[in-house]
Amino acid sequence: MTEVSADSIHVIGGGLAGCEAAWAAARAGVPVVLHEMRPVRGTEAHRTADLAELVCSNSFRSDDAGTNAVGLLHAEMRAAGSLIMAAAGRTSVPAGGALAVDRERFAAAVSEAVQSHPLITVVREEVAGLPPEDWRNVIIATGPLTSPALAEAIAGLTGEGALAFFDAIAPIVYKDSIDFSVAWMQSRYDKEGPAGDSAAYVNCPLDEDGYRAFIEALLAAEVTEFQDWERDTPYFEGCLPIEVMAERGPMTLAFGPMKPVGLTDPRTGRRAFAVVQLRQDNALGTLYNMVGFQTKMKHGEQSRIFRTIPGLENARFARLGGIHRNTFLNSPRLLDPEMRLKARPSLRFAGQITGVEGYVESAAMGMLAGRFAAAEALGAPALPPPPTTAHGALLAHITGGHISGRDTFQPMNANFGLFPELAERTARGRPLKGRERRAAYCRRGLADFAAWLRAAPMPDVAE
Repeated sequence: MTEVSADSIHVIGGGLAGCEAAWAAARAGVPVVLHEMRPVRGTEAHRTADLAELVCSNSFRSDDAGTNAVGLLHAEMRAAGSLIMAAAGRTSVPAGGALAVDRERFAAAVSEAVQSHPLITVVREEVAGLPPEDWRNVIIATGPLTSPALAEAIAGLTGEGALAFFDAIAPIVYKDSIDFSVAWMQSRYDKEGPAGDSAAYVNCPLDEDGYRAFIEALLAAEVTEFQDWERDTPYFEGCLPIEVMAERGPMTLAFGPMKPVGLTDPRTGRRAFAVVQLRQDNALGTLYNMVGFQTKMKHGEQSRIFRTIPGLENARFARLGGIHRNTFLNSPRLLDPEMRLKARPSLRFAGQITGVEGYVESAAMGMLAGRFAAAEALGAPALPPPPTTAHGALLAHITGGHISGRDTFQPMNANFGLFPELAERTARGRPLKGRERRAAYCRRGLADFAAWLRAAPMPDVAE
């Protein structure tokens, strides 16, 4: 293992959380060593050696900071100087009201920023097992694909073990193979997003007979066989394979990823019974991924069944769907409010391994871990953000917000259900509802996050 200064913060894992953690600490003037095992050791899902490679999707989801919890998280991250959000802004592609990026350009932008920072040293090696005892300030941000050796060492240290679930990958289609005499371009409700396009999605319509035939085909499809050690691993509810959703009832997909609301078929002037949406995946606009179509079907079955969708009869696939095992901690039992492992406080955890779900959520927890680690290195107090902010709500969920004493802890996306109730009421003293309620959460969150940044300032060597 490479010899480095004992005064450095060690970040293990070069994904979004690890890069954000390293960036936050380095901006505060603390030297960082970022350990990334690729390409020395690969994973089941990554394809390159780039830092911050996106695997499951190219979307960072809603960018609406006025009424959406994820959009609020975006705004908070930008206010705190997030590397991930800056890179996403420079490499965005049209996605309606969502923030989506060109995968390759995004990873290249993050990699260049991290590797060129004078206080960050990138070391390409696997940390096999627990870090050395003389690494006094460590952030483990190895994500859902933590190496087996490190996962086993963590499990042995905690006595708690790591929980696991499956995360499925959606297929990607070449745009020029889509039949636009059937499909059309439109964002739901014609909503514009950060890239400024209200017609960002490809929409493939199904009538009721076509939809029901599609569901029957999904239910009859051959799927990937699991290994013995995988059979009892639960899925994460927010990223279910499409065939697993279909098993829950014939209309599940019509009210989920295939819902037709906010979309009008220009050929008929009406709403279709169901719609398959595809979202731009690269800056050139040549690749589109099938939104919500994560799958564990065998590749031959995917090609056959997805080509029964109107508009995709001649689809060519740049990548078919796949599946990989994810690992996360029972964080409410294992981590303290500064994301340190109670059994060994020199180790912090960040990102998806802590039990947050989603790219931006993972990066946000990386940024907090980086700030906490830098504060410790500088001898300053680590003030957590208030739970009324998106960052604080996620932090509270993973460090104590879950029901104590139960083994049902699951990864969580940013959502207003994690936030404290609003004190604000209507003119008649009634609780706010709907859009008004969501807007109030966002107003409060933005104000409280700005106040937190003023109360917990960090040095900024970039200035």
